[in-house]
Amino acid sequence: MKKVVTLGEIMLRFSTLEGERLSETGHLTANYGGAEANVAVSLSHFGHEAYFVSKVPDNPLGRAVERHLKSNGVQTDYLLKGGNRLGTYYLEAGVGERSAQVTYDRAYSSFSQLSPEEIDLDEVLDGAELLHISGITLALSPALRELALLAFKKAKEKGITTSFDFNYRAKLWTQQEASEAIKPLLPYADICSCGELDAVYLLGLDKEDEALPREDRLKSYYKKINEMYPDIQYIFSTFRTVLSATSNKLQGNLFTDGELYQSKVHHIEPIVDRVGGGDAFAAGILTGILDGLSAARTISFATAASALKHTIHGDCNAFSKEEVLQFATNEPGKIVR
Repeated sequence: MKKVVTLGEIMLRFSTLEGERLSETGHLTANYGGAEANVAVSLSHFGHEAYFVSKVPDNPLGRAVERHLKSNGVQTDYLLKGGNRLGTYYLEAGVGERSAQVTYDRAYSSFSQLSPEEIDLDEVLDGAELLHISGITLALSPALRELALLAFKKAKEKGITTSFDFNYRAKLWTQQEASEAIKPLLPYADICSCGELDAVYLLGLDKEDEALPREDRLKSYYKKINEMYPDIQYIFSTFRTVLSATSNKLQGNLFTDGELYQSKVHHIEPIVDRVGGGDAFAAGILTGILDGLSAARTISFATAASALKHTIHGDCNAFSKEEVLQFATNEPGKIVR
């Protein structure tokens, strides 16, 4: 069991029922989630000692967050209490050709007010094998951008593997703001989640010829990123084909040692809940790396983990490593007796 640390915001999510508009509904379901918290939950279910670093209000909602994390095996030793509110977001479920829509209500949340001085990085990172942060955390405040950079530098000093997920959200900041915040972290990153659009619009790479096969374009982008940031050992992303809000095709990509490895294509239909699928995928990649799996097995495992997440409600993936491995090798829809 390896100690892994994630740092980010956890929020209360309110979701409409399928077929209802947020502006008209009288019923909302509640879940807790957030990018780094979701990764921590998955890593815990995959057999690692996952610690989540964050700040929540000292009220019933903050205590509910702590209970949610502990119920999923996540360690809350570094979950600070304070501030005025828990961030929330509202999800209007998509149907058919109508996409899901997210509305944030997270300004002035406890986590967004967190200062670097509140976190003892030496204590948090002591004995850790891996540190994971996403771009969403960087988007929330200048202080959090400073904290993330300090955490990555401290991790590198201690020989801890670092993981960064671009996780760009246009509703939180502009591409220019994201680019300026992300680039200083990349020299300290060992593992990176970065898609084609991230490479072009956040890192400023020239667009590849659209006539080239998609995997060739991606491989070219990744080679250029490796030239810019040679310490990055793994780069990963997914190809998603959206047929409808409840029918997607998903394929995983993992670039390491100059080679691109791809999973089989999963046709996910019906999708129960797409939110958190990327976090489940990231956790699958990290588990493969931590457990010493081959690149081919790692990408197969990670994409299977993401596909499974699409079949359950909520932000978090509640499947064990053994269940994901079994799913990755089973025929779709087969009864497991």
